[in-house]
Amino acid sequence: MFSVQGVDLDVKSRRVWRDGVEIRMSNKEFDLLHALISRPGEIVTREELMRDVWQTTFWTSAKTIDVHLGWVRKKLGDDTRRPTLITTIRGRGLRFETRPPVYAEAQTATS
Repeated sequence: MFSVQGVDLDVKSRRVWRDGVEIRMSNKEFDLLHALISRPGEIVTREELMRDVWQTTFWTSAKTIDVHLGWVRKKLGDDTRRPTLITTIRGRGLRFETRPPVYAEAQTATS
């Protein structure tokens, strides 16, 4: 069982909850979320995701990860413009955040 930022993932039963509410996911969505949440705070490269989730070492489509990531974010209620759960680290990969990131605009507003 993985639990990060209110997202609970049970590998054995392949079930996901956000703040106690169960969320249905396709097999690939679950596998993508598992690949990220099992390494919270670490950057997971797109190559690793293609290998671990899609069991391939070549890109079947440059948008495959992005499309599935969009579905996962939507189901988790993670804002795609200001994600707090799964962030994109340009040129490096994706990271499941251990706590919500602080955006520059939010810092300026509170200063």
